[in-house]
Amino acid sequence: MSRRVVLAYSGGLDTSVAVRWLMEHHDAEVIAVAVDVGQSAEAAGEEWEAIRRRALAAGAVEAEVIDARREMAEEFCVPAIKANARYEGKYPLVSALSRPVIVRHLVAAARRHGAQAVAHGCTGKGNDQVRFEVGTRSLAPDLEVLAPARVWGMSRQDCVAYAAKWDIPITVTVEKLYSIDENLWGKAIECGVIEDPWADPPDDAYTLTRVTADGPVEAVIGFEAGVPVSVDGRSLPVEELIAEIGRRAGSTGYGRLDMVENRRVGIKSREIYECPGALALLQAHADLEDLTLERDLGHEKARLEPRWAELVYDGMWFSPLKQALDAFVESSQRHVTGEVRMRFSPPGVGVVAGRRSPLALYDHDLATYDKADSFRHHDAEGFVRLWGLGVSTWAARQGAGRGGGQP
Repeated sequence: MSRRVVLAYSGGLDTSVAVRWLMEHHDAEVIAVAVDVGQSAEAAGEEWEAIRRRALAAGAVEAEVIDARREMAEEFCVPAIKANARYEGKYPLVSALSRPVIVRHLVAAARRHGAQAVAHGCTGKGNDQVRFEVGTRSLAPDLEVLAPARVWGMSRQDCVAYAAKWDIPITVTVEKLYSIDENLWGKAIECGVIEDPWADPPDDAYTLTRVTADGPVEAVIGFEAGVPVSVDGRSLPVEELIAEIGRRAGSTGYGRLDMVENRRVGIKSREIYECPGALALLQAHADLEDLTLERDLGHEKARLEPRWAELVYDGMWFSPLKQALDAFVESSQRHVTGEVRMRFSPPGVGVVAGRRSPLALYDHDLATYDKADSFRHHDAEGFVRLWGLGVSTWAARQGAGRGGGQP
């Protein structure tokens, strides 16, 4: 007796092949669910209706396309901005942020269609298998999770041949084997020549950061309680704001990452990313925090940010620790309101040119050395003496010259 399986469908090679493979090897009725998290037509290869038709051509009994762009921006990218989230201090979690969005909709579709299982097209080497499976079991532990690409033993060349055998329309060829995953937060590029960490990335893989600007480009980004809300004084929905900043920054070549990354499964991989909007917003937000966060709060938040990013990277979006850290981050953002002026210049340079906030903790009269100086300099003598009292006591009793070793 056949069972129903909801497949996370991207329209790419692996998930298109997975539809037919699940039919053959699991006697499954496959419901293909494609979630729009901001993929461009270039990344997908065509428009969403064509992707839906491809799923049906591959053998799916039903195919759905769900628009989750606003959900992705407001509920996933915004928390990442507030947390200044970069895995290993570099990667702004492009793919990692989209997976829990997709998982939400997979589980919801499984409930709607009475499915007993969900499936994904991830391999055994990558991070996404962890994100899909841990996320699904966090929301619906009763659902079985199938991973065809982890067990079928086919190379990408084999998958191309398999698609040809079953007349599954695909856009990937054997000659162009690097893989692209894109959403509104950025773009990940891997496989093929990119797997050699010494090799230059192929120029045709870059689409978001091609230099088209003749000179510097500026943008004033407005934030309210840590949320980006405007560009040059014009209010925009978050998904549109990310795109606008991405266009401006990307036109100067800003937003490329080329890094060796530590995957959750223990493999080092060479990864290429294009994320001009994400990197610009993270840079602007972190700078505004420097202006508005109290010292100890800012230091503690900086200590916890790598852990937040690591949890999301590792597929723990729905975990209790992640939720607890969310509460801390959210509390820290109450006064992160103001504007940051970013300047982008070819080839790929982005700097903060100015920042201001009605809630700034920067006090000009305290900071200045001119006649407006209001700092009580005579208070400093007692402060410094008390601050160093422990060290001076140690130095007198145990320090250098009294058996305490070399200074």
